[in-house]
Amino acid sequence: MSLRIIQGDITKLNVDAIVNAAKSSLMGGGGVDGCIHRAAGKGLLEECSKLGGCPTGESKTTGAYNLPCKYVIHTVGPVWNGGDWGEQRLLESCYNCSLIEALRHSCKTVAFPLISAGAYGYPKEEALKVAVDSIVTFQSYDKLQVLLVLFDIDTYKLAVDMFPQYI
Repeated sequence: MSLRIIQGDITKLNVDAIVNAAKSSLMGGGGVDGCIHRAAGKGLLEECSKLGGCPTGESKTTGAYNLPCKYVIHTVGPVWNGGDWGEQRLLESCYNCSLIEALRHSCKTVAFPLISAGAYGYPKEEALKVAVDSIVTFQSYDKLQVLLVLFDIDTYKLAVDMFPQYI
């Protein structure tokens, strides 16, 4: 597996799957969730409405509709409550379940946002550590190419300082 950290817009990437940091309803929201739903078009919302939501730490896959990728893997990250409520375990599960979904759909390339680091309040440095650790320790014998896509430049600069080997 290879990991690369980039700065950019996840909705523009020509990869097999992008991961959506979704609300548990899967019905769209703010941040990357809203951007993905707007870029995909109403078909994504219609398919999501039939899935019955998604629990925190789990993932569900839909079509990509108007996006350049083939699939959208929706995962629900934990809300940060100080770190003593199992947030790290749930965040690790988001990455692991999403990678399993990618393999289940025969994906070779998958792009992740930084899950839970926006409105859900997970500290960015901690979220970066969990993301990188979860991705690089996941069944490394599989041939997935993974992108961690950071939207804002400040988070990207933090990642450059923390993980220069993946830039």
